[in-house]
Amino acid sequence: MRKSNLILGAIAGIFLLAGCGRLDSSTSTTTTAKNSSSGYRTTGQTSDSEYQGVIKDGKYLTSKARGVGVDQNSDNLLNLKSFESGLTQLSKNQFSTSNYIFQEGQLLSSSTIENWLARKSKNNQDGLNPEDNGQTDANKRNPIYIQQIEEQDYMKEKNGKMSLAGITIGIGMNAKDYYQKESYGATYTTDISEDKMIAEGKIAAAKVLQRLRSTSGVSADTPILIGMFKQAPNDSLVGGSFYAYTLVKNGQVISTWNNINIKSYVFPSTSSSSVPNDNDETSFESFKKQVQNFFPNLAGVTAQGQYKNKSLQGMHVNITTQFYSETEITSFTQYLAQAAKNYLPSGIPIDITVKGSDGTVQSFLSRQAKDSSYYTHVFSSY
Repeated sequence: MRKSNLILGAIAGIFLLAGCGRLDSSTSTTTTAKNSSSGYRTTGQTSDSEYQGVIKDGKYLTSKARGVGVDQNSDNLLNLKSFESGLTQLSKNQFSTSNYIFQEGQLLSSSTIENWLARKSKNNQDGLNPEDNGQTDANKRNPIYIQQIEEQDYMKEKNGKMSLAGITIGIGMNAKDYYQKESYGATYTTDISEDKMIAEGKIAAAKVLQRLRSTSGVSADTPILIGMFKQAPNDSLVGGSFYAYTLVKNGQVISTWNNINIKSYVFPSTSSSSVPNDNDETSFESFKKQVQNFFPNLAGVTAQGQYKNKSLQGMHVNITTQFYSETEITSFTQYLAQAAKNYLPSGIPIDITVKGSDGTVQSFLSRQAKDSSYYTHVFSSY
């Protein structure tokens, strides 16, 4: 087990598209932080589409187990951010940003999550993954099914006191389990069928729900949302996505699951992953051609788009340049705003990140679904 380092900074937008839920932004608002008599306060809101956070004794409450997952050697880091951001988007459909306050998971400790993600054994009866049967053949061994678990708490404030009003649990499932037959040896793969992955996920979810209900601070009537996430392979150019969820109320057991038909794709398309709509591909190719024709000093123009029921919901474009002067970057950004308006699909949120060959973010452009023009910002070198 280990705590994975999450990718932060300006490139975070790329992962938000890989999760589930709405991609459009609501009208920006600003609310001031609120103090309470119990030592808690809130961060306030800069947008009504985002949650306020919880501050206790002057410090933001960080998750007790953020980033804990099974060590899969060469993890696809896109999965980590897709899992976290997608879980938050999923929660917004059940716990509205206007009625609930977000708090990083405080109920499940790092050691608890580590025990749950480990294999079941004589010394760890809490392991959700099957016992090691001693086999090393890809088709005979017991694979690791559950890759990661994350908790999010949703609070309500009343009479100056903060109380737990809802919990979201995300469970990340492997479609491929990477393993080694010996330390530092070659990496092998066990493929897990869709049916088996879903079946094992349901078993794990039922156990997690039962254990969470018996956790101190969780009442029988606390609503618990469970989201099931399918990990993308390590060599995938996009992160995984949530495929099902259930909301359990009043101490009930899981009775039904709701399927989620959301998936991320790469532009330009590859032979193994072609986008559902040819018109979207054509639009992107036209945009890419225009940009490269006018500015030849480009190392790459790619994008990731999220589809819901084969309908494009949003796009994040990545452009890598070999520009060095601020005037070049400014001119390029201005041209991008016009080319994107003319060629990229309309009616969806789009953001464009321009980076130098060293990874430094040079400029950023964004457009909300309802807008036609792009907001632009060039980062100065000083």
